[in-house]
Amino acid sequence: MNAKKVALSRGEILEKANALIREHDDYFAGIEASEVEQNGQLLIFRGDYFLDENGLPTAKSTAVFNIFKALTVGLSEKYHLAD
Repeated sequence: MNAKKVALSRGEILEKANALIREHDDYFAGIEASEVEQNGQLLIFRGDYFLDENGLPTAKSTAVFNIFKALTVGLSEKYHLAD
């Protein structure tokens, strides 16, 4: 199946992404996608990774990474950033 992707603005994609974040099993208060960029066929999401005071990952960092990865996989199949 090679369905055509829908072009959406950054704001529209972030709105969809943040709604999905709140439904994710690993969700905790404070996780939010604040940026999205198009990298080839993939949408790459960014936000606070909840690093410690030394800039090292915490247990929360792993959850954020997994959620952002799920967003990339799921939303990149359906959408791309509008020019």
